[in-house]
Amino acid sequence: MQQKAPRRTRERILELSLRLFNEFGEPNITTTVIAEEMNISPGNLYYHFRNKDDIVNSIFAQFEQEIERILTVPKGRRSNIEDVWLYLHLMFELIWRYRFFYRDLNDLLSRNRKLELHFKQILAHKIKVARQLCQDMRSEESLAANDAEIDAMATNMVVVATYWLSYEYVRNPRKYTEQQAMSEALARGCYQVLSQLGPYLRGDTRLLFEKLSEEYLKTLKQ
Repeated sequence: MQQKAPRRTRERILELSLRLFNEFGEPNITTTVIAEEMNISPGNLYYHFRNKDDIVNSIFAQFEQEIERILTVPKGRRSNIEDVWLYLHLMFELIWRYRFFYRDLNDLLSRNRKLELHFKQILAHKIKVARQLCQDMRSEESLAANDAEIDAMATNMVVVATYWLSYEYVRNPRKYTEQQAMSEALARGCYQVLSQLGPYLRGDTRLLFEKLSEEYLKTLKQ
């Protein structure tokens, strides 16, 4: 059998750094800690990355590539409530995978100009997609809202999604890294974001929303 090629040191540094940042918070991890965990010399680490910001920016570049693939609307047809549901699931899974950006967001943006500019663009893109999803449902007469209400909904959806993990961390910091606890937290986040649409949904879409919500709430109670 053909052996799998070993991962390059640079890739391993990024993978380990992401895990450490997620588990302990980016401000609490230094390049010295990363080098020690990698069992390499600081000089070897600096051969691949100039400093910690260089590592953070490289991880953020990966995050940007992944989120750009998610921030799209269906082509060739109008969006429906199931598209919103899927979009939220994918978004929260990605947020969890790169959760240190969201948990340490204010601190990171105050120190890193590149992240500040790019994260603003990501937020604007999220709002644009959320607005388009709502407008599509309005066109199908499954959502009754005017332009101002849709703008407010789109913004509120993005705000809740962006800061949901921070809210969950404050609620129960001791269980923040437990997989089961966070799976439930992400499920609650999806429900809270989608609930922004609830009062405006009509007809079969409203019935489907109620069915999906009921199934979700049952899952959370198990």
